[in-house]
Amino acid sequence: MTKIATAAELDRARPYLFYQTATRLPLVKKAEGIYIWDEDGKEYIDGCSGAMISHLGHGHPRLIRAMTDRAASGVVFAYRTQFESRPALELAGALVDASAPHLDRVFYVSGGSEAVESAMKICRQYFWAKGEGSRHVFISRSPSYHGSTLGALALTTYAPLENPFRPLTRSYPKIPAPYCYRCHYGAKYPECGIRCARNLETTILDQGPGNVAAFVAEPIGGASTGAVVPPEEYFDVIQGICRKYGIFLILDEVMTAFGRTGKLFAYEHWNTEADVVALSKGMGAGYYPLGAIVTRREIADTVVESGGFQHGHTYAGNPMACAVGLEVMNVIRDENLCGNAERMGAVLKSGLEELKTRHPVIGDVRGRGLLLGIELVADPDTREPFPADRNMNLRLTREAREKGLIIYPRRCINGLSGDHLVVAPPLIVDEKQVADILDRLDGALAQLS
Repeated sequence: MTKIATAAELDRARPYLFYQTATRLPLVKKAEGIYIWDEDGKEYIDGCSGAMISHLGHGHPRLIRAMTDRAASGVVFAYRTQFESRPALELAGALVDASAPHLDRVFYVSGGSEAVESAMKICRQYFWAKGEGSRHVFISRSPSYHGSTLGALALTTYAPLENPFRPLTRSYPKIPAPYCYRCHYGAKYPECGIRCARNLETTILDQGPGNVAAFVAEPIGGASTGAVVPPEEYFDVIQGICRKYGIFLILDEVMTAFGRTGKLFAYEHWNTEADVVALSKGMGAGYYPLGAIVTRREIADTVVESGGFQHGHTYAGNPMACAVGLEVMNVIRDENLCGNAERMGAVLKSGLEELKTRHPVIGDVRGRGLLLGIELVADPDTREPFPADRNMNLRLTREAREKGLIIYPRRCINGLSGDHLVVAPPLIVDEKQVADILDRLDGALAQLS
């Protein structure tokens, strides 16, 4: 029988474990649905799905059963160069069936940073195999976040995460994100002519078209911009430029995929035809580490036939992970969670807009489906951000936690200033729970003011 640690033993062990900071946090005890309880019995609403990952909430019986059944088989690990597994094959089939028709090859990884780096590497190896070895430049956006490993970090523009490691990473070119609330050019949509997208062509020409491999972007902004949604014609412009110069389009759907925005994949909002799509987070829904890239047959087959994809991770295609991923997709379909995300997202966004009318500290409400963000400002008329040392996003997060609501804080001006918070509850949330989220957030905003 497993020994249960005493409170004193846990306190003694606390200094041994570290993450980003030394902040002491509540000790989690149990979770069910959209709720989490700490060991003191306090209830919290998981208002951001952890890190926008717990799409199905906590303790979903079908996921528990899928994990139990897989564990009972005894095959919870099989190395991909030695065996194939039924869950891995079935999940690959489900992903291809659900994806756009031109995406029909799947490569598994364990997380989002791995997925983005895999997307970069398969594009690079494709051009190498095709005799276009000069294509090694990847263009991304500012601000952006694509992962914390060194390759993904080179695509990221979020200064606190980058600055210590800049000597270790490539300095890839960036174009302005479609962040209309703080337009890089000081322009207004639609008179701007989508200048932020058209800057891609200028950057490609500066780099030399024969040197550029791919452009990388999130369909809807995540941690770096707090759910920024691009103008409707944005990806049409981007895709046209990529095709003009033979450059691949990589979509980082690590945060947006599997129903989060009201569609299974966010690219469906614009019918964008990406060459590679990076997936994770909602793919395993927090029940097991899982990610993948989905790409075109021509890209994958060229790489495989050139001697194999020179890349991989030990847990890629893990049978337990894939069994979880397959059941996640089944639950999303059977419970129509994409539709629920669209409906409840509209209710939640409307409620956030109403909070904005009563709390001048909210300058902007944005997002789609159940990926929503609020930006805090010192002056809603001028959009002036708060001084960075006031840490308003962290202060609101603390006030919300006191009210029993977990939200996700970040900074929107390259991670240096500006304050936004992501509100993104599990896709199973209902209207009564949305009202409770809004009520708790309202109390936290009042306390902040």
